[in-house]
Amino acid sequence: MNSIFTESSLEKIAAIADKYKVSTEAVSELANAIIKSNGTMAQFNIPELGGSGQWMQGGMTMVGDMFNNSLKALVDGLCYELSGLYQNGNIQYKSIPKSEMQNSASFNAGNWWGDLGQPSSSGSQNNIHYAIFPYARRLAIQQNGKITVYDTLSHQISGVSQQQGRGNDLTFSSQFGIVYLSTLPIISGENQQEAEIKTYEASKMNVEEKVVSPDNNEEDIFGKIEKLAGLKDKGILTQEEFESKKSELLSRL
Repeated sequence: MNSIFTESSLEKIAAIADKYKVSTEAVSELANAIIKSNGTMAQFNIPELGGSGQWMQGGMTMVGDMFNNSLKALVDGLCYELSGLYQNGNIQYKSIPKSEMQNSASFNAGNWWGDLGQPSSSGSQNNIHYAIFPYARRLAIQQNGKITVYDTLSHQISGVSQQQGRGNDLTFSSQFGIVYLSTLPIISGENQQEAEIKTYEASKMNVEEKVVSPDNNEEDIFGKIEKLAGLKDKGILTQEEFESKKSELLSRL
């Protein structure tokens, strides 16, 4: 997230973080939220600041722990200073080099994620763009011009980092710790077919294990054949694979 700000802006963000004894990442998330609202409000989901919350210029501050007055005062102080710096032109995004303009155009338009609504947080790392939608339980990822939407389940996604040793994939933070994209169900996108193939492979292994089990009854076997037929109709299973598995199952009768 920090990479989208100018060096001068980063210095001011770091100074505020040091003043309030919070991380620069948390302050950067708040700054980004404030900039998106033109300096008048911030909607965020930052574990370090109590999770989901909202601040509006003029005095309204809402945090996850509604009775934690010290947390409210902390968020209000942070947002008030960031808002003032932004409105005075002291916090700004980096200008985009012309060489990156084409790849970044859809991201900067602010709606590359489609009709998911307004994200609580968005940003980019190493040409991978992300947008988080906590109320819809969705996480959108744009990489190499391809968009994939994930179901975040019960995670309250917040921080982001580039994970080394796992294909340099993005990882996110939630109330449960580190969240890997590979652990989240895919709702739509270029990787959906790959997910369906993985689901088929898992079900295939499950069928193979149960085929050799002596306690399979007739109803179970016919039920499995129906499921295999459904996979064949979707084009996930070939006719040859279907016939082979059907023969194995029928041999158990």
